[in-house]
Amino acid sequence: MNSQKSIAVLPLENLSSDPENEYFSDGMTEEIIAALSKIDGLKVAARTSSFAFKKIKKDVRHIGNELGVALVLEGSVRKSGHQVRITTQLIRTDNGFHIWSENFNRKLEDIFALQDEISLLVAERIRENYGHLELRDHLVTPSTESIDAYDTFLKAKYFLKKWNLADIQKGAMLFEQSAQLDPAFELSLYGAGLCFSLLGSWGAMEKEYAFKRAQHYFQVGGKENLPKSVYAYHCLATHEFWGLWDYRAANESIQKALKLDVYEPDVNECVAEMLTAIGDFPSALIAINTSIQNNPLSPNHFYTRANIHYQQKQYDLALSDLNKSLEIDPDFALSIQLKLACCIHQNNQEALDHLIASRPELELPEQYRMLYHLIHNNIEIDEQAVRDLIKELDGKHPRPLMAYDLYLMAQISPADAMEMLKRKVSQQMGQVVNFKHESFLEPLRSHQNWQDMINQYFPDEHLDQAEIHQNNTARSLMSMDEVDHFTRKLDELMNHEHLYLETSLTLRSLAETLNLHPNKLSWLLNERLNNNFNDYVNGFRLRAFQLKALNPAYSHLTLLGLAYESGFTSKSVFNEFFTKITGLTPKAWVKKEKG
Repeated sequence: MNSQKSIAVLPLENLSSDPENEYFSDGMTEEIIAALSKIDGLKVAARTSSFAFKKIKKDVRHIGNELGVALVLEGSVRKSGHQVRITTQLIRTDNGFHIWSENFNRKLEDIFALQDEISLLVAERIRENYGHLELRDHLVTPSTESIDAYDTFLKAKYFLKKWNLADIQKGAMLFEQSAQLDPAFELSLYGAGLCFSLLGSWGAMEKEYAFKRAQHYFQVGGKENLPKSVYAYHCLATHEFWGLWDYRAANESIQKALKLDVYEPDVNECVAEMLTAIGDFPSALIAINTSIQNNPLSPNHFYTRANIHYQQKQYDLALSDLNKSLEIDPDFALSIQLKLACCIHQNNQEALDHLIASRPELELPEQYRMLYHLIHNNIEIDEQAVRDLIKELDGKHPRPLMAYDLYLMAQISPADAMEMLKRKVSQQMGQVVNFKHESFLEPLRSHQNWQDMINQYFPDEHLDQAEIHQNNTARSLMSMDEVDHFTRKLDELMNHEHLYLETSLTLRSLAETLNLHPNKLSWLLNERLNNNFNDYVNGFRLRAFQLKALNPAYSHLTLLGLAYESGFTSKSVFNEFFTKITGLTPKAWVKKEKG
């Protein structure tokens, strides 16, 4: 059963005349996801899972089952010059019923206020229908005073999320432009640092220059204070781990990110990657399972879990996760590479040949067959042919995703392979970061320098991790005297002033009438009166309907007319609520009562 207080924000459709404005609609979606994620007690599907449904029309019930959410928010964005129009619909995933919809027309300079308004309205509708949530006065704080810097930042992030070198280079340039427009814009400074770190790590840019640029932006970003956002800490940790191989520094950064958001999927994945490199596999699994629980349609999360199994030689488990990853994204290159490795280790030549044949984009496919035969001694392989292939692989730019050149060398010359490994790790090549437990490097473990390599780069078997707990404890927001006082006031407003007849009544407007903070009213209704706002108000409307339905003075009205006279605003809401409470349809109930 789907968690009731749960939502997926589907990618807002770009309805602008310029299709290139898609970066803006994607950015608005991500900002609303981030805002709603700040609410304790509300499960929000992560970006990757929500964006799995981009441009894919699926029934909301299917989406609810896939993501384990009770609601979806969908809509569109139209950006024209300095004007923005956003439409939104909040929909239940069990029956497709629209709880709420609204159109917003704003100037671009009001974009942060608009994001805040939409997020708060969505959160209000959720707690009115599904139970208490404690809401802040604002969920979105402007990250920059420059709208041009923010617009450029959204473009930069759009290209970075494509995760290929050409687009990361575009992202780096745009992050830099954004930071020039606002030199204090933390998100763009750390975004630029991340892009340059990735470009240097992947061999797309001269490493010393790229890392110097990355370090510059990280230093400027943290010049006045420590980073303020999860995003900034995650960017820094990514550079420290994948770029510098300083997993202890990366762990310090990532623990600070976890204090801001203990469930953030990408942050937990980063934890899992560090723990995998040192060999703390049980802790790594806990971290990546948290990622998957909160982001169940991320191919990268399933790849990361597969890699944890792979490093422990649990190839069946690894393949199960790799197949899930490729089911989500059939072209996810990391999973394809690791699946090839699993086939080799499992001595499954048929599966290996089938996988190679199905992926015509693979470069130098003979590397996989050659490694297979060297591992299993099926046929004699000419050593010079292996060395020629290794030389060709070693010269590839950007670097391959897995170090098959090193794996091949380990089978024919452990001494040469050790020298190759020394060179790769001295250059902090990300493709060999898991060398400590890589099975293809088994021939090197008896080498006299092997343990020295471990001690130099990954000597730890555990990392210090702070005890971080999400505060889900329901705290009392009112004293017992306040509870008694406002319960009596509610009774008076409903039973004597019949406030439930106001069709525009909301939790916030009722709180205003009571002169009570909405958070306190929400808590009172849910924790003391055992009702969400809608059920509480509709309970009075239902009783009003029942009295009218049995009163001859109202016999001239239809049942639906009586429902509207009693305060209900929707036929579907009336019928559903009536059946839920009485177990009968309105017609059947009237017939039974009248005998």
